[in-house]
Amino acid sequence: MRAMVDFAVHRRKMIDSQLRTNDVTDLVIIAAFGAVAREDFVAPDRRELAYIDVEQPVPGGATRRVMLTPTVFAKLVQLAEPLTTDRVLVVGSATGYEAAVLSKIAGSVVALESDPALAAAAAQRLASFGNVVPVTGPLPGGWPDGAPYDVILVAGAVEAGLETLKGQLALDGRMAVIEGVGGAASAVVYTRGDAEVSARFGFNAASKVLPGFEKPKAFVF
Repeated sequence: MRAMVDFAVHRRKMIDSQLRTNDVTDLVIIAAFGAVAREDFVAPDRRELAYIDVEQPVPGGATRRVMLTPTVFAKLVQLAEPLTTDRVLVVGSATGYEAAVLSKIAGSVVALESDPALAAAAAQRLASFGNVVPVTGPLPGGWPDGAPYDVILVAGAVEAGLETLKGQLALDGRMAVIEGVGGAASAVVYTRGDAEVSARFGFNAASKVLPGFEKPKAFVF
């Protein structure tokens, strides 16, 4: 008989061996990761692999998508410094995991997904998270109906197309995002001030580029 997997033990190991060892020290963030069952947000045949530190393929949907690794996601959250009163927008919510974790930290979360099939499945998973509102629309357009946001977290990489999201930040709002691809990619936090939006390097990271954030192809003569 196959032994039952103790996901709570795996979740604790993820926190202790992946998050804490990669300088994720905020106790509120650590508690949020401990409170959400990541195995419920991955493909059914990968539940036992939910807590390894790799990008998980997103089940369903029309385009190939991945979930961020636990470490990269946790460090992005810490970079954004969400507060209990903050209004958060998750761009590219996919299975809903990032929105679920942030719901344990912030006051309210808007989970934006462009793929209708992914959005519908995420809405079912997020039904028990009372402060999360799943919405569907193009990712680069953000969700203006809920703006301005104190925190915007982009759950994937971008090459271009952040201007509209920057415009949806509240004063002192922060947007955490992975910019670039491959070895040239890094996590950056944008902060809205009185006159401009400034950028600060966070840490080295890479992921798959989200739909709509691809760099326009250059015209070749």
